[in-house]
Amino acid sequence: MMYFHGIDYEYLLYQYPVLSPRLTILRQNKTQQQDRQHLLERFGFEPVHFLESSASYSIQQAIQACSAFGNVIFVYHVLPFPMLQLSEHEVGVPAIDTREANWIFVNHYQLIDKIRPLYPNLPILFCKKQQYSNKIRTIYRWRKYSNSVKIKFNYKNGVVN
Repeated sequence: MMYFHGIDYEYLLYQYPVLSPRLTILRQNKTQQQDRQHLLERFGFEPVHFLESSASYSIQQAIQACSAFGNVIFVYHVLPFPMLQLSEHEVGVPAIDTREANWIFVNHYQLIDKIRPLYPNLPILFCKKQQYSNKIRTIYRWRKYSNSVKIKFNYKNGVVN
């Protein structure tokens, strides 16, 4: 089981190093403000949302879904408490330190060099969708400093082999 959070690079710079919905209150539209109010009434805080991989929700599905929310995806093996179960595959925490992530995925290769100074010790993986015989497969490239290595993950029941 792993936890995934997608965010645009520009918003990451605004919130770095700790992600917290409190930092975005003034930039929320009316619908977001209503959602925030509902979450505050229900849970006492507005959480940072994460997708949780499982046997029924693969790592690949989580990465693809998080890509819709941003071009940088943080991956954690564990999240701090309190942790809320928001839906079947979604959990939330009050705030999260991005420096405590286990991996970072980016979907623009140029972001690797921009993010590296912020996270010198974290593996940053480049995600690129490629199509092979009517199936979409995701290729990951890991670049740390000037070395570039291709890493291919095989997915089986949401587990990286």
